[in-house]
Amino acid sequence: MLPQVNLVWFKRDLRLSDHEPLQRAIEAGLPVILLYCFEPSWMRAPDSDERHWRFVWQSVEEMRHRLLARGIPLYVFCAEVLDVLDALRSVVEIKTIFSHEETGNRITFDRDRAVAAFCRRHGINWLETPTGGVTRRLYHRNGWEKAWLERMSRPTVEPDWANFTPFYLPEKWLAAFPQKQLPTGLFTPSTVFQPGGEAAGWRYLESFLYERSHQYFRNISKPEAARRSCSRISPYLTWGNLSMRQVWQATRAAMERTGDRYNLGAFVSRLFWHCHFIQKFETECRMEFENLNRGFNTIRTEINERWVAAWREGRTGVPLVDACMRCVMATGYLNFRMRSMLVSFLTHHLWQPWQAGVHHLARQFLDYEPGIHYAQFQMQAGTTGVNMVRIYNPVKQAAEHDPESLFIKKWVPELAALPAPFAREPWRMTPLEAAFYNFRLGQDYPLPLVDLEKSATHARDRLWAHKKDPLVQKENERILRVHTKRRRVEDTTVMGDAATVAHLLREMDEGDLASSEPKVTKE
Repeated sequence: MLPQVNLVWFKRDLRLSDHEPLQRAIEAGLPVILLYCFEPSWMRAPDSDERHWRFVWQSVEEMRHRLLARGIPLYVFCAEVLDVLDALRSVVEIKTIFSHEETGNRITFDRDRAVAAFCRRHGINWLETPTGGVTRRLYHRNGWEKAWLERMSRPTVEPDWANFTPFYLPEKWLAAFPQKQLPTGLFTPSTVFQPGGEAAGWRYLESFLYERSHQYFRNISKPEAARRSCSRISPYLTWGNLSMRQVWQATRAAMERTGDRYNLGAFVSRLFWHCHFIQKFETECRMEFENLNRGFNTIRTEINERWVAAWREGRTGVPLVDACMRCVMATGYLNFRMRSMLVSFLTHHLWQPWQAGVHHLARQFLDYEPGIHYAQFQMQAGTTGVNMVRIYNPVKQAAEHDPESLFIKKWVPELAALPAPFAREPWRMTPLEAAFYNFRLGQDYPLPLVDLEKSATHARDRLWAHKKDPLVQKENERILRVHTKRRRVEDTTVMGDAATVAHLLREMDEGDLASSEPKVTKE
C-alpha cells in the first residue's frame, strides 16, 4: 500500500509567506511534497524568454535553500507537470493537490484543464486558492471593487512550519525519472536584469516605499528617471515573490508612517488597475489571440515584415521609439508610458496588427504578465472599441519626458554627438548642420519608416470612422456589460480610478468595509 501524501504545486507564487495553499496543506495533516516544474512546453512558447526562466530559477533556488534550512525538500523538475504527477503515482498516493489559481497564457490554461482531468480520473482532489484580486467565473463587475479591497485587507496567511511534515521521495526514483536539462544560461548571474526571489522583492518594495517614492508621480512617465522612481516590483508580482496583499498592506503602512498619500496614493491606484486588467483577461482570455471587439477584425489585417523587423530591432528611424526598444531588450524594463508608445507606434503609425508585435514585447518584459499584457496591447492598439484612441507622438513624448535627450543618446549612441533637439528629430537638420556634426541620415542612422504626422492622421481617421460600424458598437455594449460595473445615472465615479480607490480607502478607515461581505456573483 502506497503512502498517502498531499502535494503543494508552486506555479507563479514563488514565495514562502502569505501562501494559503501551503497552510491548507499543513492543516490537512498528511505528509507534504513541495513541487515546482520547469515545463518545456511553456519554456519554448513564443511569449517566453530565457530572462523569465533565469528569474524563476533564482526564485526557486532561494526557496529551496530556505526550505533546506528547515530540513524540507523542494522537488524541482524540468518536465511537464502531468508527467511528474503520473510518475509520482508509482511511489505515493496523492490525496490532494494544493495550488494557487493562475491566470496565464493559453498554454498554462490548457495544462490546467489537463491536470483537472487527470485529478478526476485518478480520484485526486485539487484545491485552488484565488490569486491577488482575481475572481473566477465572474460575469460582471458589480461589487468587484469592494471585494478587491476586502481581500487585500484580510490578514496574510503564514504557513505554520512547526507542524509541517515533509515527505521524502526515494532517491532511486528521483534518479530514474527522465527529465530535460535546463539551459545553462539560467545559472549565469546577470548584472543587468533584476534578480528573482522573495528577498529581492522585499528590498525593492521597501526601498521604494521609504526612499524612492517621493519622486514617483513626478517621474513616472520619464523613461530614464522612472527606472529609479518607479517601484520596480512588477516582476515580483508577476512571478509571485510578493503577493498583491503583501504589497497593498505594506503600502498602507508606509502611507501612515510617511504621510505621503500623494505619491503612494497614486501607486495604490495602480495596484488596483493591475488586478483590474488581469480580471478582464480571466473573464475573456481569447484576447490573447483575437480582437476583444470583433468589429475590428476587418481592418489592419496585413503585416509589413520589413517594418515590423525594424520596430523589433530598434531601427525605425524614430529616436525615442528605437531607444525604448533597445532599452527593454537589454534590461527587461521600460516604464508604462514608453511601453504604450511602442505599441502605439507599431499599430498606429506603422498600421500593423497588434499580433505582429505582442509576443516580441512579451519576451522582452521581465515582468510579462499575460493578463495585463494582452489587455493593454489591445487598449493601446484601439481594438477594445470602448477606450479613447491613443496615438502617442514620439517626438512630443521625447520633448516632454527626455528634454535633454539623455535617454535617447544612452540607447541610440549614433545620435550622441547631436544637440538634444536634433537627437529627437535628426531629419530636421539642414545639409549644412548635418555636415557640421559629421552626421549622415540614412547611413549613420536610418531614415524614418513613415511620416509621423501623416501616418498618425491616417490611423486616427480610420479608427474613429470605424467606431461607427454597427458591429463595433454592438460589441462595445457587450464589453461594457461584462467588464465594467453597472452604474446608476447619479454614480459619477469611474471604475478603478484614483478617486474611487481613495473613496474606498476612506470607507475602510471609517470601518465601513470591515464587516462587509463581497457581493460577487459566482457560478
